Amino acid sequence: MMNTIVLYVGMSVLVLIFLLGLIAKMYRKAGPNEALIVYGFRGPRVITGHGTVIFPMVENCRELSLELMSFDVAPQQDLYTNQGVAVTVEAVAQIKVRSDQPSILTAAEQFLSKNPQQREGLIRLVMEGHLRGIIGQLTVEQIVKEPEMVGERMRTTCAADMSKMGLEVVSFTIKEVRDKNEYISNMGRPDIARIKRDADMATATAERDTAIQRAIALRESSVAKAQADQERVIAEAASQARQAEAQRDMDIKKSQYAEQSRRQQATADKAYEIQTNIMQQQVIAEQVKIEQTEKEAQVKVQEAEILRREKELIATVLKPAEVDRQRIETLASAEKARLTTEAEGRGASIRLQGEAEASIIFQKGEAEAKAMNLKAEAYQGWNQAAVVDKLLTNMADVVRAMSEPLSKVDRITVISTGNDGAAGVNKITGDMTKIAAQVPAIFEALSGMDIKSLMANVQAIREKPQDN
Repeated sequence: MMNTIVLYVGMSVLVLIFLLGLIAKMYRKAGPNEALIVYGFRGPRVITGHGTVIFPMVENCRELSLELMSFDVAPQQDLYTNQGVAVTVEAVAQIKVRSDQPSILTAAEQFLSKNPQQREGLIRLVMEGHLRGIIGQLTVEQIVKEPEMVGERMRTTCAADMSKMGLEVVSFTIKEVRDKNEYISNMGRPDIARIKRDADMATATAERDTAIQRAIALRESSVAKAQADQERVIAEAASQARQAEAQRDMDIKKSQYAEQSRRQQATADKAYEIQTNIMQQQVIAEQVKIEQTEKEAQVKVQEAEILRREKELIATVLKPAEVDRQRIETLASAEKARLTTEAEGRGASIRLQGEAEASIIFQKGEAEAKAMNLKAEAYQGWNQAAVVDKLLTNMADVVRAMSEPLSKVDRITVISTGNDGAAGVNKITGDMTKIAAQVPAIFEALSGMDIKSLMANVQAIREKPQDN
């Protein structure tokens, strides 16, 4: 019984190991740098980055590398630029299969049965054709000086064709550009000459700047030396001045000390003299007092004499003069009163004359005012009569003004046919009469009054009895 169990267990383990081995053989894994193309009864599948079970006899798989492909692009024939210059261009291209499943299937369709050399040959032919077309559109200078632009244009131009093959251009780099006619080497000669010229100019400029800086340094050194000499001279002069000031101060102090000594000696001498003079003044003062006493006695005698002479003059001179003065003042007062009286009389006469003239002017004005009042009252009472009076009075002036133009006529020529009795000079007189007859009509038109009514009113006023 135990043997049977052990047998079953051993067989089960063997079967299990067989099955595991079979499954391990059927399970295929794809690395990160490759794609596993599975085809069979379930259709084509792309496995990237993980594994899958491949059923034997009904499915199969193949590996497609996703690694970067790097190869040289160097056409065997010369490429002609836009200028017609033949150049040889060597470049390096990096190509890889795109990571999306449609691109991987497209690349598998194109390259799965080909080895790497065949695959790179096909890609190189496409790249060389596009490079030939791009070089033909550019100049040698652009190719040499702007290789990044050429690479960018290659990537842009090849992108469509590479995409159709499930590929992408990662980079395109130009390694070298050559030509057989030394065009490229000669192309750099102007720049070399310019650079050499710029270098020579820079060298000359540097030498000039160096010379200028050296001259500036020498000048600054000379200026500094001159300033140092000047400062030294100033310092020596200042030192000598300070020595002279010290000597002067010492001499001044010596003079002050000598002056102070002399002053003290003079003070002492002066004090002695002052004391001597004080004593002398005291003696003189006593003598003056004695002389003053004598003079006061003499003055009193002279004052007494003066009083005596004054009284004598009053008695003999002043009294007669006082009498004459009083007489003259009396005469002057009388003359003043006479003149005052005469002046007052003349003033009264002038005032009376002025008052008379003013009275006459006032009376004249009053009479004129009364006359104006009477005239106004008369006009108020005789209103229409006054209007008629003014009209008749001024009618002659109106007629004169209307005929005045005829007075300025120098000569009048009268042409008469003799058929009319009012022809010739008589015609002019008749016209003037008609003009004068139009004056009342002019007055009526201007004033709006009727002359006939005015005349009738005036007649009625005259026939009215007057009040006394």
